[in-house]
Amino acid sequence: MRILLLGADGFLGRHAATALRSLPGATVLTAGRRPDHDLRLDLATAQAGPLGEELAAHAPDAVVNFAGAVAGSAVKLAEVNARGPAVLCEALERGAPKARLVHIGSAGEYGVCAPGSSLAEDADARPVGVYGATKLAGSLAVAGSPLDAVVLRVFNPVGPGAPAGSLPGRLAAELRRAAPEGTGGVVRVGDLSAHRDFVDARDIARAVALAVAAEGPLPRLLNLASGQARPVRAIADGLVTAAGFTGRIDESGAGSERSAAVSWQQADVSAAARALGWHPETGLDETLRDLWLSTEPQAADPSATEPPATA
Repeated sequence: MRILLLGADGFLGRHAATALRSLPGATVLTAGRRPDHDLRLDLATAQAGPLGEELAAHAPDAVVNFAGAVAGSAVKLAEVNARGPAVLCEALERGAPKARLVHIGSAGEYGVCAPGSSLAEDADARPVGVYGATKLAGSLAVAGSPLDAVVLRVFNPVGPGAPAGSLPGRLAAELRRAAPEGTGGVVRVGDLSAHRDFVDARDIARAVALAVAAEGPLPRLLNLASGQARPVRAIADGLVTAAGFTGRIDESGAGSERSAAVSWQQADVSAAARALGWHPETGLDETLRDLWLSTEPQAADPSATEPPATA
């Protein structure tokens, strides 16, 4: 099986590459902007015609799309998250119409969720910002295409290698800066009272591999999450425990606008269990311990004044 992986350089893409390479008989090709990728590709600027020709030449049996932007201008978010998947679908129709497309969506597409409730795939999508709206547009392009396609709507991913732009990654880095030996100091964050559904990146990677290898058509949309909302403060508590940190977490910093607008998100993951036989396997304590162990010590940066963003 030939698998073309877009976004292999990113946090989730790196974990997915490992899982996909473990599939029997799999050959994993990668696409991205760097010259060492098998396919040089920038979805923000790609044209469907030429991309279709390149896809035909590479003849993938499956395409996994992790390419996306989580921050930047509205134009950048729209180009990567909305236009990119639409172009990819059209190019696949032209060059590899029988390939399965596994596209990575986001819980940000759902938006507001009533406290105490769980979001199933048929819930209304009401994104509260440009990021969620552009991700939703991309997912709709995939779900509405004639391809053999599935959107895996990922909730809050965390795990080894979490990027510094995410709360877990940045908080781990701040803990390293505050106390290189793991104790003492003060780390300032925003309000951590919002509830999110955190899921280990390696569990997501396993679901992607299952989706690629599944026999027969899949539902157009599947949630990937733990199925349990936790206060964002649990991330700080878990990293503090993993680090042996005896200092103080100060929540007086500027908070995230999304956390203020969406105070609760929890997923119903029963559809992924039925369609893929997938269940989250990694507990949050283990996830945060492995994240802490993967975080490299960093020199203190006196110019870094921004508090970690909340989820």
